[in-house]
Amino acid sequence: MTLVALAAGGVAIVYSGAYNVAASDEHTALGKWVMHTTMHNSVKASADDITAPDLNDSSLIKQGASAYDSLCAACHLKPGLEDTVLRAGLNPMPPNLTKQDHWGPEEQFWIIKHGIKMTGMPAWGKTHEDQELWEMVAFLQRLPGLSEQEYRELVQPAGSSTSGQADDGHDHEHGDMNAMMGSSSNTPSDDHHGEDDGHDHEHGNMSGMMGAPSKTSDQQGDGYAHDHGDMGGEEKVTAPDSQDKASDTTSPASAEEEAEPDDHYADGHTH
Repeated sequence: MTLVALAAGGVAIVYSGAYNVAASDEHTALGKWVMHTTMHNSVKASADDITAPDLNDSSLIKQGASAYDSLCAACHLKPGLEDTVLRAGLNPMPPNLTKQDHWGPEEQFWIIKHGIKMTGMPAWGKTHEDQELWEMVAFLQRLPGLSEQEYRELVQPAGSSTSGQADDGHDHEHGDMNAMMGSSSNTPSDDHHGEDDGHDHEHGNMSGMMGAPSKTSDQQGDGYAHDHGDMGGEEKVTAPDSQDKASDTTSPASAEEEAEPDDHYADGHTH
């Protein structure tokens, strides 16, 4: 009877909406322990049969550096970046990987490949080969303790293109995730290609999060085979005079074309 009563109480909580699922609200101590302990033991058990390759290869580390910079730094930080607007709003908050991590390489690989449910950690194995994921793991072994200068040299080696695109030797791009960087960054503001909303933090270019091909030239990539596009869609602001002129000269046909929405969910894949 006790078990039935507990089950009924649990179902009542689920359907009542009484439990606050807002990310702005902290978990209870019990809830945090249950989820963290479950996740920790699940990763440990799942990674048992994984064997890491040699991760000391400098080419692996350099290739993983540019992937980390475009995909991971917005949540897991980098030297000189103390917080970001994305990381500050996540619950649980992603670990700071510029500090020593308690996971081993095999466990890091499993987490990167499969992601973690209900944490915001994506399953990069859906879009990346294992070799590409091991490159990121190789870089993670070097990340703790790297200075800002050492980090920049790995991400953008001297003599390479200065167009803002980090190349790791693969043939697809992840775009620019500078939008996720907040005002705590020590990175010069001209590294953020985004728009200013008049507040004291930068949102930058969110192209790294999109799947549609970018129409702008300031997209940062890491050289991988698929293009994550551009989320930095700039809002065009037209002066009142030019608005009047535009309304006089725009034909009905062109107005319909302008009203047609962009297919910004397309990522070039078959799904």
